[in-house]
Amino acid sequence: MNILLIGSGGREHALAWGLKKSKKCKNLYIAPGNAGTAGIAHNIPVAVDDFEAIGNIVLEKKIDLLIVGPEDPLVKGIRDYFESYTKFKDLLIVGPGKAGAALEGSKDFSKQFMERHHIPTAKYETFSKNDLEEGVAYVKNMQPPIVLKADGLAAGKGVIILEDIDEAVDTLKEMILDEKFGAASHKVVIEEFLSGIELSVFVLTDGNNYKVLPEAKDYKRIGEGDTGPNTGGMGAISPVSFADRAFMEKVEEKIIKRTIQGLKEDEIPYSGFIFIGLMNVKGEPYVIEYNVRMGDPETEAVVPRIKNDLVDLLVASASGSLQDQKMEISEDCAATVVLVSGGYPGSYPKGKVISGLTNATDALVFHAGTVQKEKEVVTNGGRVIAVTGLGQDIHKAVANAYKAIDNIVWDGKTYRKDIGVDLIKIT
Repeated sequence: MNILLIGSGGREHALAWGLKKSKKCKNLYIAPGNAGTAGIAHNIPVAVDDFEAIGNIVLEKKIDLLIVGPEDPLVKGIRDYFESYTKFKDLLIVGPGKAGAALEGSKDFSKQFMERHHIPTAKYETFSKNDLEEGVAYVKNMQPPIVLKADGLAAGKGVIILEDIDEAVDTLKEMILDEKFGAASHKVVIEEFLSGIELSVFVLTDGNNYKVLPEAKDYKRIGEGDTGPNTGGMGAISPVSFADRAFMEKVEEKIIKRTIQGLKEDEIPYSGFIFIGLMNVKGEPYVIEYNVRMGDPETEAVVPRIKNDLVDLLVASASGSLQDQKMEISEDCAATVVLVSGGYPGSYPKGKVISGLTNATDALVFHAGTVQKEKEVVTNGGRVIAVTGLGQDIHKAVANAYKAIDNIVWDGKTYRKDIGVDLIKIT
């Protein structure tokens, strides 16, 4: 079949790598893609939210399956766009409509959803400019640390955790009055802080049935020991040693089943991925957030562990036949380390020539912020390359990732040298 994948990051390169392994994949197109995807698929230079242009590609290339990688087009209603035209009636789509995408597009909506359907999460209240003084009073009555979340999409940077109450009050005012995150912080969710270990659980659903994909733990901060500013993600490990069978059974019973049932009760059709950001608090799972797509860089660790034909899985999700699929997951461990531009997550240069990409033979190399310039691959973003090592255990997977990293070079290359170390200690 002819497949169109929307996006340009490491997540999309990993998905493309998985899709290309399927005999069902006839032609694979990626809009807009990157230098890595150009080597295995047809890149088309179209913005992820240019629905009309994407629609033209669907018709011109006779696309059978549309897979939406990033959250922005989902929240903006790409599925609703295609479903509004009869000319696209036979198109299979992986990704929810605007109503389902609100699980990620609005923190307030998702918290109300969890409260309504008895899904464990941190206590919270939501405030806007109209009730800012009540919000200030709410903060002053809390025990630090205090979690402030911009209601809307803020490119992964809309969550701030503060130890000082006065600083939390000032930040709340900055977010709402000074629009620190633009329209995304017109409303702010104030949460209690949950202390525990984080992990990401991924679910594929057709709206009635679901399959649990491999879980992962990501590393969000720029510096070793989880220090420094938050980033989009500096690495990921799958599987997660503390997510044992007993814990995952609690996740399935208390969170996954209630989420799928809740969507049905709220009459929200949903086809695609649900990424559940969890906190393991003394053996009990609590939802930190929902995302309505796969995570990045977790996808680069998760997809290599899926033994199923990826096309079959995604077609089943889009067509409502996921009950016919049996998940097959490799017992191997995957360790992903992200290589970033010097200066990231602040300002950073672009256009640095990358060498040694073909020499990294001990791991999978997924491109994120890259572009092809004539015969050279150059940096084109903050997170540039994700290197995934595989092995029978976490030690071997991590070793393979770091061995491959030594071969990839550009001016200013930066990465964390402790990805997986915390999990190795408790293995």
